[in-house]
Amino acid sequence: MRIRRSLLNLFTALTIALASGTLCWIYLHHFHLGAADFFWAHQAARDLLAGKNPYATQLPGLIPYPLPAALIALPFAAFPQELAAALFYGISSGLLAFGLVRQAPERLFIFFAYPYWAALMTAQWSPLIMSAAFFPLALLFCVAKPQIGLPVALTRLSRKGIAAAAVLILASFAISLRWPAAWLPQLHGYQHFIPLLVLPGPLLVLALWRWRESDAWLLFLCSIMPQRWFYDAFVLWLIPKTRRAILATVACSWITGLWRWYHNPHTVQTVGRWSILGFYLPMLALILLRDRTQAEKT
Repeated sequence: MRIRRSLLNLFTALTIALASGTLCWIYLHHFHLGAADFFWAHQAARDLLAGKNPYATQLPGLIPYPLPAALIALPFAAFPQELAAALFYGISSGLLAFGLVRQAPERLFIFFAYPYWAALMTAQWSPLIMSAAFFPLALLFCVAKPQIGLPVALTRLSRKGIAAAAVLILASFAISLRWPAAWLPQLHGYQHFIPLLVLPGPLLVLALWRWRESDAWLLFLCSIMPQRWFYDAFVLWLIPKTRRAILATVACSWITGLWRWYHNPHTVQTVGRWSILGFYLPMLALILLRDRTQAEKT
């Protein structure tokens, strides 16, 4: 019975990996987006293999990632941009799905949240980073995108995870000791909002009322991190655990999703406000209203 269940979980994860990767490729190919958000890591991996400095060329509107992101992207360097991004997103989604389904199959409903689909359209890192909640060694992926990886890492610390992240960081310094000095100055063009500072974001400090819970800290830490678009909030779906909670927060997320469908935000502050209304406040309500028995399981 246990083997059968394991095989079913693996099949489910592989199915989600294939479906998400295919949809990502179709979208990127149809709109000629190349590797989208995965472009820098993909190109940087190729630069490393060619003995070039990934930070030597600054492209307008492109914000570079930390060098560990390029190391993670090395297995995809041989593929064309669109295929590399689709493979990356599909594998990331499959790994997250495998972690979710092993805990409770109903947690797979988080893939219906609007931020997941916003992430799919640009081949984002959030599903891969979320897998750190289920696989200690996956904590190393949090290093690639610190603004969303840090809240996940700090609420899911383990010796194996810290060791894996340390190995990746040391490997990046072995390649170049000066990469942070080359990376940090290129962040000045990063347009962002901080949820806690965008009205009604200050309400999110109420999450600390449940300061003993890791989910409360995940929400609060996310609220003080710089974010750019709706996809960054997908990590919040590590918070709901029951089918009812997941479906309720997914439904709320599509209020923002439908608004985005009909409107083009002109400022990141507008993106922030709708992220708070559709994603953050429902998660805050979930944390504050759920009973203590369930809270102790988080």
